[in-house]
Amino acid sequence: MTFPSRLLSLLVLLLAALPGLAQPSPAPKPLTVYFFDVGQGDAALIVSPTGKTVLIDGGPPEAGEHLVSRLRELVHGPLDLVILTHPHLDHLGSMKDAIQAVGARRYMDPGFDHASAAYRDLLEYVGKEVGQVMTPEPNPQAPDSFLTIGLGEGATLTVYWPRYPREPFLKNTRSDANSNSIVTRLTYGKTAFFFSGDSEADTEEALLRKNTDYTSTVLKVAHHGGKYSSTEAFLAAVKPKAAVISCAARNEYGHPTQEALSRLAAVGAQVFRTDQDGDVQAISDGNTVTLQAAKGRTSRVVVPGEVRPIAASASSPSASGQTVPASAPAGAARTGREPVPASGKVPAPAPSERTEAPAPSNTMRFISLKGSEVFHREDCATLKRAKTKERKVYTRRADAARERRPAEDCNP
Repeated sequence: MTFPSRLLSLLVLLLAALPGLAQPSPAPKPLTVYFFDVGQGDAALIVSPTGKTVLIDGGPPEAGEHLVSRLRELVHGPLDLVILTHPHLDHLGSMKDAIQAVGARRYMDPGFDHASAAYRDLLEYVGKEVGQVMTPEPNPQAPDSFLTIGLGEGATLTVYWPRYPREPFLKNTRSDANSNSIVTRLTYGKTAFFFSGDSEADTEEALLRKNTDYTSTVLKVAHHGGKYSSTEAFLAAVKPKAAVISCAARNEYGHPTQEALSRLAAVGAQVFRTDQDGDVQAISDGNTVTLQAAKGRTSRVVVPGEVRPIAASASSPSASGQTVPASAPAGAARTGREPVPASGKVPAPAPSERTEAPAPSNTMRFISLKGSEVFHREDCATLKRAKTKERKVYTRRADAARERRPAEDCNP
């Protein structure tokens, strides 16, 4: 090697060793959230930058085939954590199928007792097949703090509600099981995802009293876009840039409701709906979140302060993919379920919210479709659109209310 060549080689080595000229650091590993299209229900999978996996809810029974197929594609090994936000069939119906398909190391639910055969069957299965069963109880050594779960590379899942036994379950609400849904916030860098379960206005009021930063890039909208959640005050605190609604097309509940959609539009949230968009995938690099819908695969770029599409493809004129800027910087084991008394009470929704529909006459009948958890007024438009003809008729509202919940679209 000649002297000039040796000198050049030495110079290259010296320059490479200088801090300012070192090789660029690798791009941050992505965090991905999959919002599965499970029909009228909820199911979302978190895959952390280090490969940790969390399944939040399992959708209704009829979603099992799709949910299992997607989990087998995306999960390599047992789920690190399975969370059931609350014990309703549209959230737990396919959870057993999911655990059977890929396995699970830990299971968490609110610990709120619910008289449901499907819920009891799930608990029996989980008790045999899952290593640890938990509730989101705050750390006894720091009872005022929230339970937090580290997922690696700075990704953290924080549980805000419920906080039993530190705080009593919400009681005498429109739906106590909904109101005590597990509510979590996933943070990664400057981005955040807020998971609401089927929480109600009572839950949102309880959260807002805690003076905590809930600002999030993406909101998983509560109760499939029902009108009793996603209140103005709550959305003002979360400030979502994007919102995902999980619901079935032409569902009997009237979800998402125009009231919820209007409130989301008022805060400028870009809305994705599984009934229209199919599965929705959200990828965070710690600074931005890119959302991509199965039924509209067009990429988007971030423009500071706004969301703007590059262009829609010829095959997808109304593409659903977009990138949103981040909005802000970034229990105890148990083996069984016994009824848990609650000593606290949160005020129920204002009477005006419960009396939007005209009072039924003495001749009004109430109808529930086969397999449904709600009942409708006999003249409800949803019944006319329903495909199934199998239905149960109640001549008294009290009888219907003992077995079903009132539907939100007609408020019987």
